[in-house]
Amino acid sequence: MARNYDAAVIGGGHNGLTCASYLAAAGLKVLVLEQYPLVGGMTITEEITLPGFRSDIHAFGYQLANLSPAPRELDLARFGFELLKPDPNFSHVFPDGGIVSMHRDIEETAQSIGRYSKKDAETWRKLFRKYLKIKDQIVAGVNSPPKSLGAELSRLELVPGGLDEYRSGLQSTRSWCDEWFEADETKVFLATFASHPGVAPDDGGGGRLAWLFNTIIQDVGNNVVKGGMHNLSLSLAGYLQSRSGEIRTNARVRKIVVKEGRAVGIQLADGEEIAVSQVVASSVDPYQLIVHFLGEKIVGPEIVAKLQRYEWGDSALVIYVALDGPVNYNAGLVARHSAYVHPTPPTLDYFSQVYTECRGGKLPAAPLVIMCNDSAVDPGRTPPNKYVMKLIVNNVPFRITGDATGKIAARTWDGAKEPYADHIIDMITEAYAPNFKSLILKRVVHSPVDIERAIPSAVRGTVTHGAFVPYQMGPMRPIPELSDYRTPVPNVYLCGSGSHPGAGVSMAPGRNAAQVILADLKVDRKTL
Repeated sequence: MARNYDAAVIGGGHNGLTCASYLAAAGLKVLVLEQYPLVGGMTITEEITLPGFRSDIHAFGYQLANLSPAPRELDLARFGFELLKPDPNFSHVFPDGGIVSMHRDIEETAQSIGRYSKKDAETWRKLFRKYLKIKDQIVAGVNSPPKSLGAELSRLELVPGGLDEYRSGLQSTRSWCDEWFEADETKVFLATFASHPGVAPDDGGGGRLAWLFNTIIQDVGNNVVKGGMHNLSLSLAGYLQSRSGEIRTNARVRKIVVKEGRAVGIQLADGEEIAVSQVVASSVDPYQLIVHFLGEKIVGPEIVAKLQRYEWGDSALVIYVALDGPVNYNAGLVARHSAYVHPTPPTLDYFSQVYTECRGGKLPAAPLVIMCNDSAVDPGRTPPNKYVMKLIVNNVPFRITGDATGKIAARTWDGAKEPYADHIIDMITEAYAPNFKSLILKRVVHSPVDIERAIPSAVRGTVTHGAFVPYQMGPMRPIPELSDYRTPVPNVYLCGSGSHPGAGVSMAPGRNAAQVILADLKVDRKTL
């Protein structure tokens, strides 16, 4: 084998780099292997439309990561990491020109909600106060390995209101919204963030996600990495290299070499083998790690069978657009300055229809579009007086069996993606932003198939490393046997979004896995 390392991390996304950074800080000789030409995984920024127009290819908003101690512990500011703090955090716009906005100030948010319901405004204040009371508990839960199911249930049985908390964790988004709010506009405004990770209004667990995402954003903001999300990954890479860690790109892994029950190296796709003496951690999707890199002979048929039934969730389509000027929303200037804009009718039934069509194999007639205002909140991403946006459609089928738009004959994504993008752009222009289509200088469309081709861990064109459902969360993520970041091979670990607390930019899976690894190695983390 080639050079020997104490630890190797497969996957150079932000979680893999986070895990590697903590291992290197503890004194291990670390190598990161990334199959893409750039580090970053789903936190990269590229000129995908026109020169000078920098788009975040996948992740854009910096939300859960606001609760992470990693930027401070790793001194990422020293390596170029800087956050912008847009206001509003996001806005929801309606076909009649109405708008509800999540501002940085709770009273401004309440005022925005209050245009539709004074009662809902006061309810939002109440729910936010509840969040603040248990914020330390939430932060600890995100930034620590998950408690066992038994331990968590025992805690809930013992604390006042614990079983009510358990109940709320199982509620659907619709159930939660109907319990707390009266105006349809408020319900849709707060429900939409549960749709970011692909949770339908009637899926279990959606209510908890809606409450958690919205209260966190109300508290710490829907921030944006200055210059592009890639600067988060580059700052992590900078820290890692300052600790003598190494990174290899264009290095696709074929398998983990296991001898006498322990990982001893990694074999690349070109046949090269790299010796690893202590630890292999993987931030790729759990199926790829267990089934392809390790294999049934090593992990056993039961674990392979469980991952074969693992649910991936709904696929995504992304449209990147370079614009000749600012978008004029019917809802006014507040929407233009929001980090995200969610344009939909004001009913939860609308959302349900989108998911029904998607999960039935149809191209949804009026999908939820997450409009990311990249350059409106970070003007340095484009030439002067130009703009760049990204439209994320989180709920499309991976295999097309029908079309709810009535316009598209193609049943493959290579044939359907451009006419479907036409339909989406026309929908936005006609109902929400009358000058949108005329501003487009160039667009690039990535279908679910394109996304999976570029990043194999984006299985079926999904971006969450597994569906956000109650039976794939916490001590159940990805499956119970792998939920503590450990695998059947004692020195092989998971450190990606397929582990607790899940997808999104948080650095938590990488940091949590590093805690487990260093504890197993009996290495003191105080070397940071």
